[in-house]
Amino acid sequence: MNTTTSSRSDPSSTPVWQPRAAAVHAGVARCDITPPTGIYARMWGAAEHDCAEGVHQPLTATVLAIRGNDGGEPLLLISLDWVFVTGEEELSLLRTPLLELLGGDPARLIIACTHTHAAGMMTLSRSNLPGGALIAPYLQHTAEQLRRASEQALQSSQTQPCTLTWSTGRCDLAANRDLPAADGLRDLCGFNPAAKVDDTLLVGRLTRQADDSMLATVVNYACHPTTLAWENRLLSPDYVGTMREVVESATGGAPCLFLQGASGELAPRLQYVADLAIAEGHGRQLGHAVLSTLAGMLPPRRKLVMEQVVESGAPLAVWGTAADEPSDAVSAICFQVDLPTKPMPTVEQLCAKLAGCTDRAQSERLRRQLRLVEQFRMNKAFACSVWAWRIGDALFVAQPNEAYSDLQQCLRSAFPQQAVLVMNVANGSCGYLYPRHLAGRNRYAVWQSPYTGEALDVLVNECQRHLTNLVVGPDASTRY
Repeated sequence: MNTTTSSRSDPSSTPVWQPRAAAVHAGVARCDITPPTGIYARMWGAAEHDCAEGVHQPLTATVLAIRGNDGGEPLLLISLDWVFVTGEEELSLLRTPLLELLGGDPARLIIACTHTHAAGMMTLSRSNLPGGALIAPYLQHTAEQLRRASEQALQSSQTQPCTLTWSTGRCDLAANRDLPAADGLRDLCGFNPAAKVDDTLLVGRLTRQADDSMLATVVNYACHPTTLAWENRLLSPDYVGTMREVVESATGGAPCLFLQGASGELAPRLQYVADLAIAEGHGRQLGHAVLSTLAGMLPPRRKLVMEQVVESGAPLAVWGTAADEPSDAVSAICFQVDLPTKPMPTVEQLCAKLAGCTDRAQSERLRRQLRLVEQFRMNKAFACSVWAWRIGDALFVAQPNEAYSDLQQCLRSAFPQQAVLVMNVANGSCGYLYPRHLAGRNRYAVWQSPYTGEALDVLVNECQRHLTNLVVGPDASTRY
């Protein structure tokens, strides 16, 4: 919903520009969740190995706790260096202890995976494969680490007033990865130089009100972390790890949370390598874009006000800064959207194919398809859960699918006066959500997906409806 303030609609009033911001209480904590060497870590069908042979950079989980200034119930946002959480049992293992900290309210917890493809497939369904015996104890260890870090962040948030300010930048790390094959019979999953790309980079700066020092940085960017691929044998957060190092070294060590955007068709141009330097270079590219965006921000709790007109060669509008009072609105909802699905093979059919399959790449495809079929159970529609938060002038949308960037572009267009963060593979993992016009194409994101071509439109429409209710709630101040 688009609305305007009196300062914009009344020409006689003083023009004002206010950054998108929030006044909140916040706490942040981080824990190490690096799996042990030797754990089952195969993520790629083309891989000739099954187990991790070492560690490139640590895998971490970063927890951000947000409370309204009215002492209301807190929100927990977790950035997790996993490709995704694959099943209900694994998701419950992580979420149940955290929901206990939140009084059982599922709307106030988002576990957002960074989607690194070099972290392994941490699912109990693969416990019988080489290195799979290490998966269950690793999952338990991760759950314990998350609970401790969440307790720390929640405790800190009780007494720490903060300002969360947003700014939009750009980064051309992401490229379109849907490349039509020369024979015209199928689409390949790789760099397409001819396609347009959503390169939006949304950066949040969280500062302590006591001294305006940095508490954390939040980065929302859409780009598959698929730099490292089947030849890589090391556990890694991919480009996300170096991006965090770059940002944190320039912000006094303040933790940086990475939130994977709607990146269904987006990935680096140069990818599928074993060269760690390439992943690190991608991280530096994104990290410096984040720092550039931070450098362009006004100081916390400041806005721009036009102070005077100076007659010169042209009539000059002179702007200056003034004190600002950010919105302190904090609210959270969780809702379900019935996404239409298409016919899929039965569990029995897939199990029979898998039992007789000797090709490693094809067996990986079958395992993934089997997981989806078991999850969706051949229903005509899937009740997909979506999480929506309002924190001041920002709207957070988290969902478990791998949506194309159309999702974030549509929502940002619908809510231009808010900072809109969209998260893929959050609170679970489902299938791809692709634009309607791609339905029927011989493309991985289409034939892998359990959804029809109408599903993405359905999700966009329902998200718009629920976000509108958040924006026009009791504290629906509009800012620019």
